[in-house]
Amino acid sequence: MFEHERVVVRKGSRSGLPVIVAIHSTGERGAAGGCRMRRYPDWRDGLEDALRLAEAMTYKFAAVGRPYGGGKSVIAAPEGVEFDRRAALEDLADLIEELGGAYSTAPDVGTTPEDMVIIKGITDHVYCLPEEHGGAGSSSRPTAIGVYAALKAAARHVFGDDTLAGRRIVIIGLGSVGGPLAESLAAEGAQLLVGDVDEGKRALADRLGATWVEEGVPPADIFVPAAVGGVLSPESVAKLEVPLVVGPANNQLTEPSVADLLAERGIVWVPDFVASAGGVIYVPAREVEGLDHEAALAEVRRIGDSVTRILQTADREGVTPLEAAMAVARANMRG
Repeated sequence: MFEHERVVVRKGSRSGLPVIVAIHSTGERGAAGGCRMRRYPDWRDGLEDALRLAEAMTYKFAAVGRPYGGGKSVIAAPEGVEFDRRAALEDLADLIEELGGAYSTAPDVGTTPEDMVIIKGITDHVYCLPEEHGGAGSSSRPTAIGVYAALKAAARHVFGDDTLAGRRIVIIGLGSVGGPLAESLAAEGAQLLVGDVDEGKRALADRLGATWVEEGVPPADIFVPAAVGGVLSPESVAKLEVPLVVGPANNQLTEPSVADLLAERGIVWVPDFVASAGGVIYVPAREVEGLDHEAALAEVRRIGDSVTRILQTADREGVTPLEAAMAVARANMRG
């Protein structure tokens, strides 16, 4: 069933590219969510991405008690076609400005804080400007810090203590969040197995003393999905040999019923919209609430408390962590 409040798709007047804004919910302070710029076989694939991600943002904000709704923007570039990047960003900025504050954007896959400066030239409804432009900069490291807190809390729940030293941890995706997370885990003494579609990430793996994974998820204590979504399907879950899955990739489940399959196999899964909420906590804390860096990070680290409550509730009520987290999010939205 289509639940989004508003979806706008248009052809950019400068770039000629499909520009999409999906607003799943507006919340008390409008919808927020990143701008994804990537190549798609068809613009409708970009629309599907925007719809899924906007909904995920609603629950990401709600699960950690933030008063924003979920939105997402996508600039859908055709495969194999060159385009004017600045023109595409300005086309998106035009659309955001026309929405009058209903949606504010930020960096996502394919965009950077520097790109937000271009958007800021047309609309004020933008987050994560570089610090020299008055913003909080990239939310990647705060997101990684939040995932780290989620990992510690989940490890305590599953293994009895939150020590990650010596734990065999698989990280798939060494990008702007997975890379810093891998560094933190290596510093704690975790035994890392890592993989990425970018062979250039092998240099980071070597520096961290990690084992490179060519494909699949080898047996481990913890699996950290940190790349694209859709990695947990009925087929992949049937092959998983890990007791715990925690990671920042959005929309990890191919369908909600996969949460039941994970539970049936005795695998504890921390919902992605909770584990990856560090950025949506940190940026408003800095740019709207006026907290300094350390105070905002203290808020991010409370994700660990949220994970503990969700997993304890799931055990107590005999439901999946997904059901427990969704119940928290819905209660917050009603409140």
